[in-house]
Amino acid sequence: MVTSTLYLVRHGETEWSRAGKHTGTTDLPLTDDGEATAARLAPVLAELRPSTVLTSPRLRARRTAELAGFGIAEVEPDLAEWDYGDYEGLTTPEIRESVPDWSIWTHPVPGGESAGDVAERLDRVVRRARAADGATLVFAHGHSLRVLAARWLDLPVAEGRHLYLDTATFSVLGDDRGQSVVVRWNVSA
Repeated sequence: MVTSTLYLVRHGETEWSRAGKHTGTTDLPLTDDGEATAARLAPVLAELRPSTVLTSPRLRARRTAELAGFGIAEVEPDLAEWDYGDYEGLTTPEIRESVPDWSIWTHPVPGGESAGDVAERLDRVVRRARAADGATLVFAHGHSLRVLAARWLDLPVAEGRHLYLDTATFSVLGDDRGQSVVVRWNVSA
Protein backbone atom coordinates (compact mmCIF):
# COMPACT_ATOMS: atom_id res chain seq x y z
CA MET A 1 0.00 0.00 0.00
CA VAL A 2 1.58 3.27 -1.17
CA THR A 3 0.77 6.11 1.24
CA SER A 4 2.81 9.08 0.00
CA THR A 5 3.33 9.78 -3.70
CA LEU A 6 5.69 12.02 -5.65
CA TYR A 7 5.25 12.17 -9.43
CA LEU A 8 8.27 13.36 -11.42
CA VAL A 9 8.21 14.65 -15.00
CA ARG A 10 11.34 15.52 -16.93
CA HIS A 11 10.95 18.33 -19.44
CA GLY A 12 10.75 17.71 -23.18
CA GLU A 13 13.74 17.79 -25.51
CA THR A 14 15.79 20.95 -26.10
CA GLU A 15 18.59 21.44 -28.62
CA TRP A 16 21.14 21.00 -25.83
CA SER A 17 19.55 17.91 -24.27
CA ARG A 18 19.50 16.32 -27.73
CA ALA A 19 23.23 17.13 -28.10
CA GLY A 20 24.10 15.90 -24.58
CA LYS A 21 25.16 19.36 -23.37
CA HIS A 22 24.91 20.18 -19.68
CA THR A 23 22.04 22.64 -19.40
CA GLY A 24 21.64 24.17 -15.98
CA THR A 25 20.94 27.90 -15.96
CA THR A 26 20.69 28.45 -19.73
CA ASP A 27 16.99 28.90 -20.46
CA LEU A 28 16.32 27.05 -23.70
CA PRO A 29 12.95 26.41 -25.36
CA LEU A 30 11.72 22.96 -26.27
CA THR A 31 12.37 21.68 -29.79
CA ASP A 32 9.37 20.84 -31.97
CA ASP A 33 9.87 17.20 -30.97
CA GLY A 34 10.11 18.27 -27.33
CA GLU A 35 6.80 20.11 -27.59
CA ALA A 36 5.13 17.09 -29.22
CA THR A 37 6.37 14.56 -26.64
CA ALA A 38 5.48 16.88 -23.77
CA ALA A 39 1.95 17.21 -25.16
CA ARG A 40 1.68 13.41 -25.37
CA LEU A 41 2.08 13.33 -21.57
CA ALA A 42 -1.26 15.14 -21.11
CA PRO A 43 -3.57 12.12 -21.46
CA VAL A 44 -1.23 9.97 -19.35
CA LEU A 45 -1.12 12.54 -16.53
CA ALA A 46 -4.83 13.51 -16.83
CA GLU A 47 -5.79 10.77 -14.36
CA LEU A 48 -3.61 12.28 -11.63
CA ARG A 49 -5.19 14.37 -8.93
CA PRO A 50 -2.16 15.90 -7.19
CA SER A 51 -2.77 18.30 -4.35
CA THR A 52 0.46 20.13 -5.19
CA VAL A 53 1.95 20.85 -8.63
CA LEU A 54 5.41 22.40 -8.81
CA THR A 55 7.76 23.32 -11.64
CA SER A 56 11.33 24.44 -12.02
CA PRO A 57 11.60 28.10 -12.99
CA ARG A 58 13.26 27.18 -16.31
CA LEU A 59 11.23 27.72 -19.48
CA ARG A 60 11.66 24.10 -20.64
CA ALA A 61 10.07 22.74 -17.46
CA ARG A 62 7.31 25.35 -17.30
CA ARG A 63 6.40 24.74 -20.95
CA THR A 64 6.33 20.97 -20.41
CA ALA A 65 3.97 21.46 -17.45
CA GLU A 66 1.72 23.64 -19.60
CA LEU A 67 1.66 21.19 -22.53
CA ALA A 68 1.03 18.28 -20.16
CA GLY A 69 -2.08 20.01 -18.82
CA PHE A 70 -0.65 21.59 -15.66
CA GLY A 71 -0.20 25.24 -16.59
CA ILE A 72 -1.21 26.07 -13.01
CA ALA A 73 2.07 24.67 -11.63
CA GLU A 74 3.69 26.76 -8.93
CA VAL A 75 7.26 27.82 -9.72
CA GLU A 76 9.61 26.24 -7.17
CA PRO A 77 13.21 27.54 -7.46
CA ASP A 78 14.53 24.48 -5.58
CA LEU A 79 13.61 22.32 -8.61
CA ALA A 80 16.08 24.12 -10.91
CA GLU A 81 18.65 21.95 -12.64
CA TRP A 82 22.13 21.48 -11.16
CA ASP A 83 24.17 24.65 -11.76
CA TYR A 84 26.99 23.37 -13.98
CA GLY A 85 29.07 26.53 -13.64
CA ASP A 86 32.07 26.45 -15.99
CA TYR A 87 30.72 23.23 -17.57
CA GLU A 88 27.48 24.84 -18.76
CA GLY A 89 26.93 24.00 -22.43
CA LEU A 90 29.64 21.33 -22.52
CA THR A 91 29.21 17.60 -23.02
CA THR A 92 30.74 15.02 -20.69
CA PRO A 93 33.30 13.96 -23.38
CA GLU A 94 34.35 17.62 -23.76
CA ILE A 95 34.84 17.97 -19.99
CA ARG A 96 36.79 14.70 -19.89
CA GLU A 97 39.34 16.13 -22.33
CA SER A 98 40.69 18.14 -19.39
CA VAL A 99 39.36 16.08 -16.45
CA PRO A 100 39.57 12.36 -17.32
CA ASP A 101 36.80 10.20 -15.81
CA TRP A 102 34.83 13.31 -14.81
CA SER A 103 31.24 12.69 -13.69
CA ILE A 104 28.70 15.05 -12.20
CA TRP A 105 28.17 12.39 -9.53
CA THR A 106 31.77 12.15 -8.35
CA HIS A 107 33.67 15.33 -9.27
CA PRO A 108 33.42 19.02 -8.39
CA VAL A 109 31.84 21.55 -10.74
CA PRO A 110 34.01 24.69 -10.96
CA GLY A 111 31.88 27.80 -10.59
CA GLY A 112 28.75 25.68 -10.06
CA GLU A 113 26.93 23.84 -7.33
CA SER A 114 28.30 21.07 -5.18
CA ALA A 115 26.40 17.83 -4.66
CA GLY A 116 25.69 19.05 -1.13
CA ASP A 117 24.16 22.28 -2.44
CA VAL A 118 21.87 20.35 -4.78
CA ALA A 119 20.91 17.89 -2.03
CA GLU A 120 20.03 20.74 0.33
CA ARG A 121 17.63 22.27 -2.22
CA LEU A 122 15.99 18.99 -3.15
CA ASP A 123 15.71 17.84 0.46
CA ARG A 124 13.39 20.84 0.91
CA VAL A 125 11.26 19.56 -1.98
CA VAL A 126 11.15 16.08 -0.41
CA ARG A 127 10.03 17.54 2.92
CA ARG A 128 7.37 19.62 1.18
CA ALA A 129 6.08 16.62 -0.79
CA ARG A 130 5.95 14.42 2.31
CA ALA A 131 4.04 17.12 4.20
CA ALA A 132 1.51 17.70 1.38
CA ASP A 133 -2.07 16.66 1.86
CA GLY A 134 -2.07 14.34 -1.15
CA ALA A 135 0.25 13.57 -4.04
CA THR A 136 2.80 16.03 -5.41
CA LEU A 137 3.63 16.42 -9.11
CA VAL A 138 6.88 18.12 -10.16
CA PHE A 139 8.26 19.18 -13.54
CA ALA A 140 12.02 19.53 -13.65
CA HIS A 141 15.29 18.27 -15.16
CA GLY A 142 17.37 15.15 -15.66
CA HIS A 143 19.99 15.53 -12.95
CA SER A 144 17.81 17.39 -10.45
CA LEU A 145 15.10 14.72 -10.67
CA ARG A 146 17.65 11.93 -10.29
CA VAL A 147 18.95 13.67 -7.15
CA LEU A 148 15.39 14.20 -5.93
CA ALA A 149 14.72 10.47 -6.32
CA ALA A 150 17.92 9.54 -4.50
CA ARG A 151 17.03 11.87 -1.62
CA TRP A 152 13.43 10.52 -1.51
CA LEU A 153 14.98 7.05 -1.12
CA ASP A 154 17.27 8.34 1.67
CA LEU A 155 20.34 7.78 -0.52
CA PRO A 156 23.38 9.99 -1.12
CA VAL A 157 23.26 12.26 -4.18
CA ALA A 158 25.79 10.09 -6.05
CA GLU A 159 23.32 7.20 -6.12
CA GLY A 160 21.28 9.20 -8.63
CA ARG A 161 23.79 7.96 -11.21
CA HIS A 162 21.88 4.66 -11.27
CA LEU A 163 18.62 6.31 -12.33
CA TYR A 164 18.75 7.09 -16.06
CA LEU A 165 16.04 9.50 -17.17
CA ASP A 166 14.89 10.40 -20.69
CA THR A 167 13.25 13.67 -21.71
CA ALA A 168 9.44 13.88 -21.56
CA THR A 169 9.08 10.93 -19.19
CA PHE A 170 7.34 10.48 -15.89
CA SER A 171 8.27 8.52 -12.80
CA VAL A 172 6.51 7.71 -9.55
CA LEU A 173 8.03 7.53 -6.08
CA GLY A 174 6.14 6.43 -3.02
CA ASP A 175 6.19 4.93 0.44
CA ASP A 176 5.28 1.30 1.01
CA ARG A 177 4.65 0.52 4.68
CA GLY A 178 7.13 3.16 5.78
CA GLN A 179 9.78 2.29 3.17
CA SER A 180 10.60 4.78 0.40
CA VAL A 181 10.22 3.07 -2.99
CA VAL A 182 10.37 3.56 -6.74
CA VAL A 183 6.92 2.68 -8.07
CA ARG A 184 7.64 3.45 -11.76
CA TRP A 185 10.65 4.92 -13.51
CA ASN A 186 11.37 6.62 -16.86
CA VAL A 187 7.96 5.93 -18.43
CA SER A 188 7.29 7.58 -21.79
CA ALA A 189 3.85 8.47 -23.08
